[in-house]
Amino acid sequence: MTVSVVLRPLLVLFALLTLLTGVAYPLLVTGIGKLAFARQAAGSLVMRDGKVVGSELISQSFQDPQYFWGRLSATSPMPNNGAGSTGSNLGPTNPALVEAVRGRIDALRAADPGNALPIPVDLVTASASGLDPHISPAAALYQVSRVARTRHMDAAKLRLLVQSQTEPPQWGVFGETRVNVLLLNLAVDRAQ
Repeated sequence: MTVSVVLRPLLVLFALLTLLTGVAYPLLVTGIGKLAFARQAAGSLVMRDGKVVGSELISQSFQDPQYFWGRLSATSPMPNNGAGSTGSNLGPTNPALVEAVRGRIDALRAADPGNALPIPVDLVTASASGLDPHISPAAALYQVSRVARTRHMDAAKLRLLVQSQTEPPQWGVFGETRVNVLLLNLAVDRAQ
């Protein structure tokens, strides 16, 4: 048997599988996604006054005291970088994690010195992806007094907004009850 007799079927099979799995299948799945889940396939973008202000799926950095703050971002070289999604891999005894948590606690206490409530852990740690756009309802409620004071809003009204923006676990079973920080902040802007 010559080499060409053996190689020809292998090369043809390789080319066919490349076209099938590398071109046809991705195009088919992308087309189905765009037809069946158009908003999600486009990135679940959030619009405000005709402009994209973010995505429901990627965290945003809010540092102004008049806004609710999300989780810390573990992405680099910049925060909330979708291309840099990765966990920090810092263990609970790692000094870098302890320092980051301590810094965030200090920032939260400085922004709201009268708040004696315990700080929810999701306000001082990053999520596994470093991009989680959600916080727990407890983390949102912890921040109500600061946001109410800086916006000169009624705290009870803000608590109702937090409740209205609280999402149940997906399909009632997957995940935790959560609040999307971007959507909550947009709701607060609209309410004021």
